[in-house]
Amino acid sequence: MNLDVMLEDLRELVVCESFSADHRAVARSARVVADQGHRRLGVRAETIVIGGVTHLRWTFGTPRVLLLGHHDTVWPIGSLLARPWSVADGIARGPGVFDMKAGLVQMFHALAALPSPDGVCVLVTGDEEVGSPTSRALVEESARGCAAAFVLEASAEGGALKIARKGTSMYEVVVHGRGSHAGLAPGSGANAGVELAHQILAVTGIADRVNDGRTDGHRADGQASDNRAGSERTPGHRIDGQTNTVRADGDRTNSGQAHGHRASDGQADSDRTDGDRTSDGQAHRHRTDGGRGAPEHLGPVTVTPTVLSAGTTANTVPALARLSVDARVPTLATQRRVDELMRALSPRIAGTRLEITGGPNRPPLEHASSAALFALARQVAAGLGLAPLTGVGVGGASDGNFTAGAGCPTLDGLGAVGGGAHADDEHVVVAEMPGRTALLTGLIRAVLA
Repeated sequence: MNLDVMLEDLRELVVCESFSADHRAVARSARVVADQGHRRLGVRAETIVIGGVTHLRWTFGTPRVLLLGHHDTVWPIGSLLARPWSVADGIARGPGVFDMKAGLVQMFHALAALPSPDGVCVLVTGDEEVGSPTSRALVEESARGCAAAFVLEASAEGGALKIARKGTSMYEVVVHGRGSHAGLAPGSGANAGVELAHQILAVTGIADRVNDGRTDGHRADGQASDNRAGSERTPGHRIDGQTNTVRADGDRTNSGQAHGHRASDGQADSDRTDGDRTSDGQAHRHRTDGGRGAPEHLGPVTVTPTVLSAGTTANTVPALARLSVDARVPTLATQRRVDELMRALSPRIAGTRLEITGGPNRPPLEHASSAALFALARQVAAGLGLAPLTGVGVGGASDGNFTAGAGCPTLDGLGAVGGGAHADDEHVVVAEMPGRTALLTGLIRAVLA
């Protein structure tokens, strides 16, 4: 395997910027990725444009193995000027080099090393970094019927594979109040900003309730929870992304579809930082015992208020306020419970009403989906003389959550070894690229045997 050729391929991808929000840039990137795939595989890609976003797929015979990646990045156009492509002291740098353009290079070279690619489907999407709103169905469709999905997302710390991932849910809480002059008639308004403050406290209490399995609205310390949205108020809403509207008088309606289950900034979670840091910035690094048992728990449910806004001018009682909420869950059951409690939020201030949009974005990738493939990967690595593999459960999500949710055994984190995803120090350890490529080739061969 020629490392110099791999690095030239990586340079080619990195210098073609592909910010998710810039569909023209994503289309340019898709052409570069497609040309590289054609050179390595000898077959042209199927180009699929959905909602203006360009995805690529190669299908060889009847697929039994799905190789999954994405070519979009979080880096705005022009980032290359401040973070140029470089290779020095065995480290490659540049926007998207770790997440996940090196993974694409490794994927093409791994597949090219097989005697035949028959039985493999390659899918490279263009909107993973914003929650896969146009590609989710494509990912799930491609995964169904496959015996394995290998996800070329970057590895966790130290090259660990990702054998479990939390699921994600994204919500927006909109408070509708009534504006008035803050000096002349403050009492005639219904302050959406104050109501939002109540809702922030209520949202913050949801995680404790789910983690403790409580339905009474009390905290473990014996104090009454500030969240009055108890289970007795939960009317059994579906987890389908419906907009939920609640008025202060208790009237509740459903209307409209949530837009891609995203927060108000239009962004959805993916592998945001090195090691898949969670919403509090800490990485879940729960290693296995060497593949003999289940990983440590992914950690508790987290429900985190993030972006908030209220009001228009300094002398006006706010008539509108908004709050984005990020939820991370280890199981489908906890994802459903969080959804019930979010939709059961109720206003405190007369004259205000709540509108809850969003919902579950990605199901959890539970350990059962990856256990057999991780054991196989350890065997393949040993046969190749590679260092023993480790596996971790992480708080961040990827398209691997979708493949697992579709019933396809999934192993994630097979991409580059390095660090700094989405950060200024994003980098790839060049010397690890051939070994990771050989590992993927061996995995494909073993599944197809």
